[in-house]
Amino acid sequence: MSEGSQTPDSVFSDATITGLFTEPTRRVGGGWIALFAAAWLGIWMAQLTPIQLLLPLQVENQLHTSYWVDSVVAFGIISGIAGVAALLVFPLTGALSDRTSSRFGRRRPWIAGGTVLFAASLVLLGLQESLLGIGVFWTLAIIGFCVLTASLTATISDQVPINQRGYVSGWLSAPQAIGIILGLVLVTTLFVSQFSGYLAVAVALVLLVLPFCLWMPDAVLPRADRARVTAREFVDGFWISPKRFPDFGWTLLSRILVNFGNALGTTLLLYFLMFGLNDGSAQDDLVVLTLIYMVFVILAALGAGALSDRLENRRGFVFVASAVQGVAALILAFVPSLPAAMVAAGMLGLGYGCFLAVDQALATQVLPDPVTRGKDLGIMNIATAVPQALSPLLGAGVVALFGGFAALFVLSALFAFAGALAVARVKSVR
Repeated sequence: MSEGSQTPDSVFSDATITGLFTEPTRRVGGGWIALFAAAWLGIWMAQLTPIQLLLPLQVENQLHTSYWVDSVVAFGIISGIAGVAALLVFPLTGALSDRTSSRFGRRRPWIAGGTVLFAASLVLLGLQESLLGIGVFWTLAIIGFCVLTASLTATISDQVPINQRGYVSGWLSAPQAIGIILGLVLVTTLFVSQFSGYLAVAVALVLLVLPFCLWMPDAVLPRADRARVTAREFVDGFWISPKRFPDFGWTLLSRILVNFGNALGTTLLLYFLMFGLNDGSAQDDLVVLTLIYMVFVILAALGAGALSDRLENRRGFVFVASAVQGVAALILAFVPSLPAAMVAAGMLGLGYGCFLAVDQALATQVLPDPVTRGKDLGIMNIATAVPQALSPLLGAGVVALFGGFAALFVLSALFAFAGALAVARVKSVR
């Protein structure tokens, strides 16, 4: 598409789509970044509001049990099944989008399809009155989430130059915090019924993703340029040897460890307030903690992302961010009180916000092959979604085994510190 083309894409005239497989060199403009951030706001609201509140309460209402661990285990099993689906869908979608030769572009069809599946599954999830139905439609929702985000994440490598990726990745990360708090406020004040809560976040998802999907530039892959591979070669492509590409391997390992640590420290926070602190205002205090967390995530994501661009340093930021999260988890483990939880929420937000922005930029710089960016980033995305899905079950097991939440937060800290050590092994990126 030429720069003078009078199409909807012209709103993004600063975006670079001159080469499909070369590193972009022109900085993306404010319009691109604004609609990219809005899309992620809708995504995080639709994914994290159910995880933090709607889904645990829906599961608890179906069990009718006074033993709270049963609810946590059931929630964990449902999340774990969805996590297995994510393990497959993320890299598969990325690989298929790399090879898509639609006249609408490579990424756009998958972004649109994932959005529709995600939103429709959430609406139907709100109607479910059985654990089986909840499990089926939450898994479908996560599949839609994976299809959408695998393709959307690839647009960073496709269109954003390396020296701007920290800042742009901050606008992927900061909306996560805003999405959580907006979603919680919506479903606790305006849309308080089960169905209306799911419907509200589904509608927000569609309205916020649609503008970016319609107007982003998305270069078309000519059919003649699409790589011809056998089914065996296609499947083999999902294995990336850590021996041949050690920096990709260390970055992936670090991301898995840190995201497990963060998920263990936050996913069961509602249960920690209700049963660990015997907090009679657990839902309200969850909103307060999330608000604190949100403020620090936003500040860290945008500030650290831009600073890492300026200093041309990724690894050091990720190391420090991981360690800060570990310290925050230890505070929750050894000082179990609401004031301490507020301090820990701020530190978790500071560490995780920095990690989200800079680690995403780091991931785009250790990819093995520019031709397979979508697939390789899909593998990286597994390290974000799967820990979120599996942590409730792992956390419930730890809490049940040790009879409290202290061991859960110690384990969270160990994961975070291990993630810091793993990223320190990356050599090709500062």
